[in-house]
Amino acid sequence: MKVLVIGNGGREHALAWKLAQGERVSQVFVAPGNGGTARDERLENVPLTDVKALADFAVEQKITLTVVGPEAALAAGVVDEFRARGLRIFGPTKAAAQLESSKAFAKDFMKRHGIPTAAYETFSDPAAAHAYVDGRGAPIVIKADGLAAGKGVVVAMTLEEAHEAIAWILEDNKLGVTHNEGGARVVIEDFLAGEEASFIVVCDGKHVVSLATSQDHKRLLDNDQGPNTGGMGAYSPAPVVTPNVHAKVMHEIIQPTIAGMAKDGRPFTGFLYAGLMIDDQGQPRTVEFNTRMGDPETQPIMMRLKSDLFELLMHATDGTLDQVELQWDRRVALGVVLAAEGYPLNPRKGDTITGLPDDEDEAMVFHAGTAMADGHLVTSGGRVLCVTALGESVRTAAQRAYDAASGIQFAGRQYRSDIGHRAIKR
Repeated sequence: MKVLVIGNGGREHALAWKLAQGERVSQVFVAPGNGGTARDERLENVPLTDVKALADFAVEQKITLTVVGPEAALAAGVVDEFRARGLRIFGPTKAAAQLESSKAFAKDFMKRHGIPTAAYETFSDPAAAHAYVDGRGAPIVIKADGLAAGKGVVVAMTLEEAHEAIAWILEDNKLGVTHNEGGARVVIEDFLAGEEASFIVVCDGKHVVSLATSQDHKRLLDNDQGPNTGGMGAYSPAPVVTPNVHAKVMHEIIQPTIAGMAKDGRPFTGFLYAGLMIDDQGQPRTVEFNTRMGDPETQPIMMRLKSDLFELLMHATDGTLDQVELQWDRRVALGVVLAAEGYPLNPRKGDTITGLPDDEDEAMVFHAGTAMADGHLVTSGGRVLCVTALGESVRTAAQRAYDAASGIQFAGRQYRSDIGHRAIKR
């Protein structure tokens, strides 16, 4: 059977790599793919991004299953287009994808359905936003209301930083982000203290299967310093998600979200990602929702998944997830992101990449911002590679990932040296 993966990042490379291992899978296309998927003989890149062109391709090639990677395609309604043509596709509709494409929609939804999250207000008027921040104090969180590729959140530790964020996102709209009705808008919410974790589930509109837990590292620099990014590395499982916390998340966040979306006439199918903040008492609250797999969390999660991903997603598109039980590698998987010069705001492109190690069962290099140019692999985006390895412990997995990354070279390469530090401290 033929499979199509939509997207061009590290998440899509990892999904396509895992799907290609399926017993019934004969071919995996990636649209548009990247330099890494181009180098894998089991995968074939297709230079398509337009929604209708993708659906045409799926019809022509008799694609059995399409899997959507990035949020932009979901917000553009790719699932609606495919379903209108009777094509099997895994992901949420445009209406359901608003859980990610609009921060204001998601916060209002959580408030309406009693899902634990931080107190907030939404503003399109800069003066009102500045006044709210002055009254609320710092630390405080400023979020662009719209898709910002992981760069639309500022955790302001001082009032000065908060006012700068409002000016940057709302007044100047330097991100170029618009919400669903058009124009710039911000969600300002209380700062939540605790430890973050990524909780991702597979949904068929009614049933839910949870994937292995993971933890991302959002800040650019060691010790969680520097600007927020799309993610500089991740590991799975996340020790902060104890069995008790897992049960709370399912009961208080995931199940009410699926039920609430169905009640609101937007049944949710696809990957649902709840970004959590877990406090010292083990109480989880929702920082954000994503309506797709996380990046770089996908890479370590796919390394640990022993079950057939194709069969899992076929069940999800059939509405039979209640028949599924997943098998996981008991070991830890950890991924280290190698980023380009100037990331996150102004990543440089076109630098030649050398020293890639051979892929192994216990260490994989997943490509994100790479492309082939004149027979050479070059950087083409902010997060270039995610070097991911398995190990008996977080420390062992980290050592193996950093060893594999050490020989990879490109001008301006930057990465964190402390991925997994919270778990190691535990």
